[in-house]
Amino acid sequence: MKFPRNARIFRGQLDAAPFAIVFFLLVMFLMLGSLMYTPGVHLDLPIADNLAGADRPSVVVAIDAAGRFYYQNEVVEDNALRSKLRMAAQECSEPLTLVVQADRAATADMILRATLLARDAGITNGMWATLPSPLVAVPVSKR
Repeated sequence: MKFPRNARIFRGQLDAAPFAIVFFLLVMFLMLGSLMYTPGVHLDLPIADNLAGADRPSVVVAIDAAGRFYYQNEVVEDNALRSKLRMAAQECSEPLTLVVQADRAATADMILRATLLARDAGITNGMWATLPSPLVAVPVSKR
């Protein structure tokens, strides 16, 4: 059975208006998407390379520039942090490692306060969380 063909190849010019509309909508969505609120606390972590990581179970405590402690995505006071760290240390069969995510503007006193609270809770190992240094483009030598 032969089907009749009624489709013809388009040989005219393409209209640019639909492409322009799609382009401007894309630009608008990208600009509005960058204005969206991202929940969480912005921490400016220090940069360091070639540091050892944690090979044991760990708990993470974040410290912002104002010295507030964050544990499990919520702001906690000193006593509450100590009790939560103690509970985490008792629930884990292995020794825990405290990972401190401290903002660059956090002082040494703030970090020391967090490590002392962890020591009181029974956590003896600790380390700082850092970001790796950004890749630097190395010029290619000419031969």
